[in-house]
Amino acid sequence: MTHTEETTKEAVSTFEGLISILEDGKLGYTNAAEHVENAAIKTDFLEYARERALFIVELQDEINKLGKSTDTSGGGSLGALHRTWIDIKSSFTGGDTEAIINACITGEAAAVEKYKMALEKNELDGSQIAIVSKQLNRIQNTLVQIKMKTN
Repeated sequence: MTHTEETTKEAVSTFEGLISILEDGKLGYTNAAEHVENAAIKTDFLEYARERALFIVELQDEINKLGKSTDTSGGGSLGALHRTWIDIKSSFTGGDTEAIINACITGEAAAVEKYKMALEKNELDGSQIAIVSKQLNRIQNTLVQIKMKTN
């Protein structure tokens, strides 16, 4: 599929939206790691934050391949919807591990939704879909891992 100006713009907007979600997640996990007492969970959260950072770079590469620059701080339409991580930061202040874990679950569940929406929008080509699907898969795995921590 060749990218017309329109499909390129839509793909870039989709990627920017996902990037802003990933930025939120990276920040969310970094904050969570700072506030959680449990050393093992702290390590996991920092690992998830690092993974989000890698995902951001992957998506920025895709935007660059489309001939666009990635220094936009707008965050596409998907980004505006995603303030879950920011809203739940207040639950971190108490240092309550369970509340922090639940906040992370909420944030990741929202990210999964946005990724699914991005894939359903049908604005991406095969290689782009492969990258987004791979990231979605990892985020879903992370979500499962975090849910297991609440037991």
